[in-house]
Amino acid sequence: MKSERTLVMGILNVTPDSFADGGRHFDFESAINRAKEMISEGVDIIDVGGESTRPGADRVTEEIERDRVIPVITELAELGVTLSIDTTRANIAQAAIGAGATIVNDVSGGLADPKMAALIASNPTIQYVVMHWRGTSDTMQSKAIYKDVSSEVMKELLARVDSLKSSGVLENQIILDPGLGFSKLPEHNWAIINNLEQFTKLGFPILIGASRKRFLGEELTPIERESASIAITSLCAKSKIWGVRTHSVKEHKIAIDIVNKSNSESEGK
Repeated sequence: MKSERTLVMGILNVTPDSFADGGRHFDFESAINRAKEMISEGVDIIDVGGESTRPGADRVTEEIERDRVIPVITELAELGVTLSIDTTRANIAQAAIGAGATIVNDVSGGLADPKMAALIASNPTIQYVVMHWRGTSDTMQSKAIYKDVSSEVMKELLARVDSLKSSGVLENQIILDPGLGFSKLPEHNWAIINNLEQFTKLGFPILIGASRKRFLGEELTPIERESASIAITSLCAKSKIWGVRTHSVKEHKIAIDIVNKSNSESEGK
């Protein structure tokens, strides 16, 4: 999915324990209404997730995850919007693809489920978001140890790329995500943000998910971090990042448009 501007991937958490929205879109009707609202605001991709991946979150069963996300994806596929499934399970990804998802957003980059690489390889039209991951929600923050976070994250992402390609995944299927907040302390997240252009030089589309995360202001509520989230989106647009994963849509699209106009004016001088 190519674009001349940074894309907005809208987050649709069909969970009761989302850190950012407190489960506001947990039931089917609320999830569909929220998706329609995002579509009306011009969302590019809707990322549907049925399991929280925040630090300390407990895993849910595959059956529960499936029951949460597949009916929503099936319904939204009728609306013609590009859909992503946020899952680490190959079986859930396969069911979501069957229901109409064209992107698999895997926070483990294929490490959590050994069947994932083969599934992606067998669906060459599907795009696959490979996030930097060092462990599950209950252990990941203990692994936030780096000498040079940006270079180490890039090295580990490229190692995942090599592994996936050896399993038959095509290079043009892959999107990379440095995993802000996953096995990262605040200073690690900021170091990555300050090196966005280095990540774009890896030669893959880059997805950034900073929206409302704690490092943007620990003293603030998730909703109060929205202004900071928009600022990060502006930095991403300036660095020509492929996409941003956000909880709101309209405000981020406006920020991207403003940056694009500024870039165009600068290039025209």
